[in-house]
Amino acid sequence: MEVIDAATAACRPVSSISLEVSVSGTIAGGRVRGRLLAGLTRAGAVRLEAVAPAGQPVFILTNGVGSVQPGATLLLPRDNRVLERGRFDAVLQAVTGIPLDAPVLFSVLTGCVPSAPAGGTALGADWRLGRAGSYDVYAHREKDGSWRLVATLSRGTDSGWRAEYGDFQDGLPRSIRLVSVPPQAFNLQMALSQVELNPALGDDVFRVQIPASAQPVALDELKTSGPLGANGR
Repeated sequence: MEVIDAATAACRPVSSISLEVSVSGTIAGGRVRGRLLAGLTRAGAVRLEAVAPAGQPVFILTNGVGSVQPGATLLLPRDNRVLERGRFDAVLQAVTGIPLDAPVLFSVLTGCVPSAPAGGTALGADWRLGRAGSYDVYAHREKDGSWRLVATLSRGTDSGWRAEYGDFQDGLPRSIRLVSVPPQAFNLQMALSQVELNPALGDDVFRVQIPASAQPVALDELKTSGPLGANGR
């Protein structure tokens, strides 16, 4: 769909990104506020570090690709516990309540389309709805005539969500509202800063140094304790 291609012209050349994400809102009904240091690649490598006001990070979550610690690794430095070789979307949901896999998280943070659009519908003169696999994407024509991707809706039956994009700089969003559908699971506002596009992110970025004394934590245990932001950890 030409309109969606035009609306995503700025994000499609991005292969990697590093940034700081300030997060506020609710997860499972509990108020959250925090800051993440993040590095991601389009290929699916991820590093998320939840920075605490003082002391050790709340968590470090990575997703390696190839031979770099394959799968998701979650380190809880304050508890000295670790989960290795997990599935990234399942681990991210357990610790944050957000059910996104690594490539989709990259798409959300760059304001891009998770999969190739295949058809669309005109919603008046200035709006277009594109279909991209299990996603609906909405584009709006700006006053200067350019098209901009303003929202993505996941139509998942059990874990649907909507991302709304704003505060664009150089064609990429600096503000994202991420809300579950229905909204009880999470409703988050994310402000992006210190954005660097296409940085050279070496393998070490996505490798966690695990203390020899770290004890394993199971995914079921993380699910039972609930999202970190919602239980006060």
